[in-house]
Amino acid sequence: MTKYDDADHADDTARRTSEGAPGTSGTPDAPDTRSTPEPDRPDSDRSAPDHPDRPDHPDSDHPDSDHPDPDHPDPDHPDPDHPDPDRSSAPGSAEDETPRRTRPRKAPKFPQGPAANPAGGRFERRIRSFTPRRSRVTAGQANALARLWPRWGFDIDGSRVLDLPELFGNNNPVVLEIGFGMGEATARMAAADPDTNILAVDVHTPGQGNLLNLADKNGLDNIRVGNGDAVILLREMLAPNSLDGLRVYFPDPWPKKRHHKRRLIQPDFLTLAASRLRPGALVHLATDWEPYAEHMLEVLTAHPAYENTQPGGGFAPRPAFRPLTRFEGQGLEKGHVVNDLLFRRVQHGDQQQEQQLEQQLEHQQEQPRTERPAGG
Repeated sequence: MTKYDDADHADDTARRTSEGAPGTSGTPDAPDTRSTPEPDRPDSDRSAPDHPDRPDHPDSDHPDSDHPDPDHPDPDHPDPDHPDPDRSSAPGSAEDETPRRTRPRKAPKFPQGPAANPAGGRFERRIRSFTPRRSRVTAGQANALARLWPRWGFDIDGSRVLDLPELFGNNNPVVLEIGFGMGEATARMAAADPDTNILAVDVHTPGQGNLLNLADKNGLDNIRVGNGDAVILLREMLAPNSLDGLRVYFPDPWPKKRHHKRRLIQPDFLTLAASRLRPGALVHLATDWEPYAEHMLEVLTAHPAYENTQPGGGFAPRPAFRPLTRFEGQGLEKGHVVNDLLFRRVQHGDQQQEQQLEQQLEHQQEQPRTERPAGG
């Protein structure tokens, strides 16, 4: 650097210092007057009285301020030697604000409603026929769950055997429905046959809330909603010969070949259901997936505990008591074929056959149950 450059640099430094340019300390007699203009404040703030302690006040301290005002300490870091007695009631303070989150983290959305995993680690199925869906619960569904779940809902936790007359308040026949979607068809069947109790099971929380809401609005006292795995319900919580019917409408077809083992309608499931069905109980299945319909017909026809209600075997026409759902109607308009199957639980006449079914059931109960270690 030449001597002329040194002189120019010194003059430039002196000029910047006298003007109080950013990045220099300046002098006490020449403060920086080039401040950022204050942004427009809403009319509500302009009409409000001045509160220097408010975080939006121009004279209040800000965490990014380079020169805090000693006369107005930072409200977020008060002086421990001079506490402010009115700080808790100061407008804009943290204590005065309503917290956005009223529910602790990881707390259940519905404390008195369906549990996320009611069976917990007590019972573990190696292969499940369902996958819980995460969907938004509407305000009406949430309200129904909060109000009606303690009265009409229960968790499938495997902790007790249900007393069905006590659960429904009468001795009317009980039909188990597995997978009811949003519950419209279930509510219509319950309204059409008030002398039949419907034990409806699903894991879809919005559908549970919607069905409870429909039951409440239509005065349907013959519906109870179970939350959890229907296999655990059948195996652990229902007594033998306690059901008068079984309905499974449009279960997940699991179309991929490697997922066929996840299908609900399997010989082992039918054996378990037969142990809970009274003789003559009607088993009604429906699906719009042709390969699954053929599979259902095959396993039901081969099972010794059931007989087809159709004289020539095969599929049955849709009975009048099963309503046509909106989604089913849309599928029919697209050319989908819906197949219904109607089978009955045979009479307990063949003692040897019943003993074989009991042995199969005992073997089945031992297979899927695995006790997890504590904390597992």
